[in-house]
Amino acid sequence: MASIQKRGENRWRLVAELGYDAQGKRVQERKTIKVEDPALLRAPRRLQNYLESEMVKFQMEVDAGHYIRPEKLTFQAFIEKWLQKFVEVELEEKTKISYRFHTERRILPYFGTMHMDKIKTMHITDYLDYLRTPEATINKDGKLLGSATIVYNYRVLRSIFAKAVEWRVLKENPMIGIKKPPEDDVQEMEVYDEKEIQMLFDALEDEPSHIRVQIVLAVTTGMRRSEIAGLDWKNIDLLNGTINIKQTITMYKDGAPVIKGPKNKNSKRVISIPPSVVDELKVYRLEWAKMKLQLGDKWVANDWEFLFCRTNGFPSDPERLTKRWIAFHRNHGLKAIRLHDLRHTSISWMIYKKVHSSAIAKRAGHTNTKMLEIYGHIFESVDKAAADVFDDMVKPTKRKA
Repeated sequence: MASIQKRGENRWRLVAELGYDAQGKRVQERKTIKVEDPALLRAPRRLQNYLESEMVKFQMEVDAGHYIRPEKLTFQAFIEKWLQKFVEVELEEKTKISYRFHTERRILPYFGTMHMDKIKTMHITDYLDYLRTPEATINKDGKLLGSATIVYNYRVLRSIFAKAVEWRVLKENPMIGIKKPPEDDVQEMEVYDEKEIQMLFDALEDEPSHIRVQIVLAVTTGMRRSEIAGLDWKNIDLLNGTINIKQTITMYKDGAPVIKGPKNKNSKRVISIPPSVVDELKVYRLEWAKMKLQLGDKWVANDWEFLFCRTNGFPSDPERLTKRWIAFHRNHGLKAIRLHDLRHTSISWMIYKKVHSSAIAKRAGHTNTKMLEIYGHIFESVDKAAADVFDDMVKPTKRKA
């Protein structure tokens, strides 16, 4: 029969019964709990109710086969549960892939055979130091890991041990006190300046419509790549000149696009587009409609009408949009920047044109205007424009030189 045994001033041992083995020997599981709440310790009835509640939960865990003694639980065994109960259930698709990759690539081989309760803060700092050595690279070129990779490993470890504490596998989190590693080699944001923007649009003159529209939208709306990939004609109002951003496509999985809502509540927004872009879209709409008609039975996308799509009507893979951009800027000898940097260029241009920060944040889908602080240094003209606003304030002096 299950029992509760006092083992000290504020400790109790829970004993769960599992019946008898083949030799007729009683099988039990034991777990010691510590009560640290002084008020609970001074209230016998409440304390008894609490202990009985913990006993019932413990017996249920044991009966279901879910209980593993912490001193017997290896890091690898815990990771299996963490992946199953947290990563696969609570994280978004791209994050799942990243968490699994970093866990299986380096974290699991390093900690795998260690018992969870034996992993201390020093072991984790040693691991982060190990990531900075050539042995951690795995790649044949022997190139050291970048700081972004090390920081991502830190994030994954923080998640693992936070869950271990939350699920009462560990009493203390060994990540406490470990600072996030510095990101000293992160690729800096790049944008096109006024002259480079003009060169960009000159280069677009003779490009096919689908390439021209993709790049024009990226520059003039500041949409994220996933938002551009998720654009459907039903969300574009050519009469009123607006784009309603309702969905994104971040990747393909098992041959199908992963379609979901915008990044955050501010990302779900309506963006106005200038008349010149409306004209571009009208021309492209006609070409797109002809293309769909010619495909006939090959079009299997049902009601989908994505602006950028495959020959079966399914949306383009976001990676395909990036490859188009890279091929375009290389072919025209433009400065090499990322597709996402066209979004930065769009925001920087609005700053340059003195658009109000709240309007910029709303258009870009930022949660607040604080995000815009990273853009202020982009164009030299911005500071000059800021200085010019004081020109009318300063009155000419009559003093002689």
